[in-house]
Amino acid sequence: MLGLVLLVGLTVVAVTGLVSYAAYEPRLPGNDTTPGKGLLGFYLFDWPTHPAWLYRVTQGTHVILGLTLVPVLLAKLWSVIPKLFQWPPVRSIAQAVDRASLVLLVGGAGFQFATGILNIQLFYVFPFSFYPAHLYGAWIFLAALAVHVAMRLPRAVRAVRSRDLRRELRTRLADTRPEPPDPDGLVPADPAPPTMSRRGLLAFVGGGSALMFGLSAGQTLDGPLRRTALLAPHGREYGTGPNDFQVNKTAAGLGVTAAETGDGWRLAVVGASPVHLSRADLLAMPLHTYALPIACVEGWSTEQVWTGVRLADLARLAGVPPGAAAVTAESLQRVGYFGQASLSAGQVADPRSLLALRVNGADLSLDHGFPARVIVPNAPGVHNTKWVRELEFRREGR
Repeated sequence: MLGLVLLVGLTVVAVTGLVSYAAYEPRLPGNDTTPGKGLLGFYLFDWPTHPAWLYRVTQGTHVILGLTLVPVLLAKLWSVIPKLFQWPPVRSIAQAVDRASLVLLVGGAGFQFATGILNIQLFYVFPFSFYPAHLYGAWIFLAALAVHVAMRLPRAVRAVRSRDLRRELRTRLADTRPEPPDPDGLVPADPAPPTMSRRGLLAFVGGGSALMFGLSAGQTLDGPLRRTALLAPHGREYGTGPNDFQVNKTAAGLGVTAAETGDGWRLAVVGASPVHLSRADLLAMPLHTYALPIACVEGWSTEQVWTGVRLADLARLAGVPPGAAAVTAESLQRVGYFGQASLSAGQVADPRSLLALRVNGADLSLDHGFPARVIVPNAPGVHNTKWVRELEFRREGR
């Protein structure tokens, strides 16, 4: 049963993780953090802007379901750990293939879960870049999982069908009996007396998963439940008034000062007809307001009301037709990754894609990207560049 839960859950986690990689639009200049992906990027497609909440759902599912499955994974490993150290380790070619897949399966699961959890907690203690390592590790794990499932699924189905779940859930510890001997040697020859019933084990694991879910799901929800997200990497107090929502990276942490975002700030709009605009110039242009979510790869998300200038209008101002204009946004930040991000022509053309100047009716705070930030429907949070200093428009493909 634990294996079947993991089969369904890990499949969803894997698919949503690969979808997240597609959402980064790695084919655009500067977006690909895994340049050696080769055939591993075969499935990449143009990331849509509709519906605006899609990335919020897929990435939230990826992170929250991954955390929820941790107790199930640990219980599964606990249940089979004696078999990992059996001797002799290999008795046949088929068993050699099976055990080789187990090394990659168990090692891959441990690597993916450990690095993923460290990433969402912003605790980068590993000596390599998270993004390529997590992508390569995912494909290794999926290959091992496919081999393991092909060899073990019929046995798992037979085992589940051999018992009535409701009867097992009514069986007390005093009535718990060991499994009968099996030809594969999975059952101990001389089992110790049971110290936990099967329903107790399922309740313990299920309760652990429910606790993990309850401590993380609130980070994807606006409202009071956000306070329950104790496993979220960020605090629950972010600012004052209209700017009181998640801050992924602060201005101070990325080397952005109030002095360079003040009256002397100018936005360079680069294209066939380059222009430089002050914040007053931008506020004098037609402004538009949309309620849009912002969702981070770490799993948190929130919907806010943004006001700003359409990227399509800025593309026209730069002399590039918005229907064919891709853009690269450059930030003032000097520290860390993602000081720039490229957006596709489809993203620029969406009328809801803004260079935001205000949020919830108030000026952006410095930590939220003042004097101007990008906000694009259904884009990963890191592509909604803060403290924008330059927008370089070009015809897509150039």
